[in-house]
Amino acid sequence: MSKAKKYKTGFLYTKHSAMIGAGSIFNISGNYFDFNYSKTLQEADNKAIENDWGMIGEDLKKAIKSFSKQ
Repeated sequence: MSKAKKYKTGFLYTKHSAMIGAGSIFNISGNYFDFNYSKTLQEADNKAIENDWGMIGEDLKKAIKSFSKQ
């Protein structure tokens, strides 16, 4: 049995914390954050569309579950 894929809306961005934000002030080299890159624009679009529809599906599941409880 396969695990359900976890979708996220900000898959191109890094996760920030207060310590990382404070540490970035002292970063002189200018490349403090690593972002998720795609090899082509098409690949980036495909990832974005898949994640968008995946999030919509997750929202629909929650709504159906909530409605069926009532």
